[in-house]
Amino acid sequence: MTTNFFQEKSVQAIDVNSDEFQAELEKTWKFVDKVNKQFGFVQNPDQEINEGVAMGLARNKLIYGKRYCPCFMVIGETPEERKSADNRICPCKPALEKEIPEQGYCHCGIFCTPEYADRHAKEEAIEEAVHLHSRGLTREEAQILVEKSQLDGDELEALLEARDLGMVDFELIDVREPMEFQMGHIKGTDALWPTSQFYDWFEKIQNKKEERMILYCHTGSRSYQVQHVLQAQGFRQIGNLTYGIIAFNGEIER
Repeated sequence: MTTNFFQEKSVQAIDVNSDEFQAELEKTWKFVDKVNKQFGFVQNPDQEINEGVAMGLARNKLIYGKRYCPCFMVIGETPEERKSADNRICPCKPALEKEIPEQGYCHCGIFCTPEYADRHAKEEAIEEAVHLHSRGLTREEAQILVEKSQLDGDELEALLEARDLGMVDFELIDVREPMEFQMGHIKGTDALWPTSQFYDWFEKIQNKKEERMILYCHTGSRSYQVQHVLQAQGFRQIGNLTYGIIAFNGEIER
C-alpha cells in the first residue's frame, strides 16, 4: 500500500484554545517581531492575513518542531525526510532573496516592506472610496489607481471624475468597432481604435509609448488582448477595463 505524496499519514488535531497552543502562538508573535526588526520588515496591513499565518506557524512548530511555512505542504514523515525535502522554514530563503525584494511581500504575506505596506493600506482606502462611493479620490489616490493594470467599472468612473477635476491625466480608448461606438460609448472617451483596424492605427501611435491610456471594449476581452500586444511593443502605461462597458455604471453617450 502506497502513501499519497501530498498527504500526511497522521494529522495531529490542534486545539487552538489550549494553553499549549496559545503559549506557542505568543512565542510565534515574538518571533515575527524579531524577524521584522532584523530585516526592517513590517506586518501586512491586513490583520487577518497576519493572524492566519501566525496560527499556521504555531501549529507547524507544535507538530514538527519547526516553523514551516503554512502556505506550503510539509513534505516528509521524519525530520530527516523533511530536511531533505527542502521545506520552507520561516523566514524562508525564497522570501528573503526574491519575493520580498521584488514584490514587497513574502508568499504568505505576513512580512512586507514598509513601502509595500503603506501602498497596500492606501489601496484599501481607495477600494472603500470607489466601491462604497463614500467620497471622492484624493490626488495621491487617483495617481495610485490610474497605475493599475486592470480596472473595474467603479474604479474607471472614479478616475474619470478625478480627471475632470485635474487630479490625473490619461486617455480613454474604445477598441470596439464604429457601429458599437455609435450605439453607446463611455462619456469621456478620447478616441476610437477599432481592434479590426489595429495595424492601421498602431503605426500612428508610436509617439504615445510613455503616455497613460485605459482601453475598453464590450466585455473586456478585446481590450485585454490589445493591452498585452501594446505592452509587448513597449507601451508602458496601458490599463484595461476588465469587464468592459457592460460592467460600467457611469454615464454612457449614444
